[in-house]
Amino acid sequence: MRLHEGEGEATGWRVEKLSAVVQRLVSPRRPALVAIDGRGGAGKSTLVERLRKLVPASAVVHTDDIAWNQAFFDWGDLLAENVLKPLRRGEAVEFRPPAWIEHHRQGAIQVPAGMDVVWIEGTGIIREELAEWLDASIWIQGDLDEQERRLVARDGDSEAQQRHVAAWLTEELPFLLRERPWERATIVVAGTTELRHDPETEVVTAPCGR
Repeated sequence: MRLHEGEGEATGWRVEKLSAVVQRLVSPRRPALVAIDGRGGAGKSTLVERLRKLVPASAVVHTDDIAWNQAFFDWGDLLAENVLKPLRRGEAVEFRPPAWIEHHRQGAIQVPAGMDVVWIEGTGIIREELAEWLDASIWIQGDLDEQERRLVARDGDSEAQQRHVAAWLTEELPFLLRERPWERATIVVAGTTELRHDPETEVVTAPCGR
């Protein structure tokens, strides 16, 4: 498996029922706040949708919506103050980030009150400054070659996209090396694997690298 320098490859991979993973992640607190982190193309959006379906009273927050026209990674305070803290108080969320207002983006980030789980998905969500608000977390580890292939299939390979990826990596690599989410996570999930499993009902997991 090809990984960026500094990220240790997880070991002890095993096939596990996705429903069992949910039971391990969800705490007695309501709503449980569970983070799903990984590099671009790791499979975060796919996994979080499968998790959401297993918990009917759950909602998803995408950090890309917080980061939109804001910054690649400098959005932790916005997320904590306007999403995580209200959820922890048992309140509903209806948040229009400053960049949405400035650029006239319609709508708002909305989470109803009374959810059992709120899944917070995006690269950079597992970080020290947010740890006190999160109940559990997943780091998705995968082969960089496969993840890059997925990104090209999804976003294309134009010169503009290549510049965007280069700018992203300039910030992502030092940020993730500092935060080391693969060591903080509750569970590591394989984004790419050769172990046979049913991706609709099963997932390949490993203990985190702490």
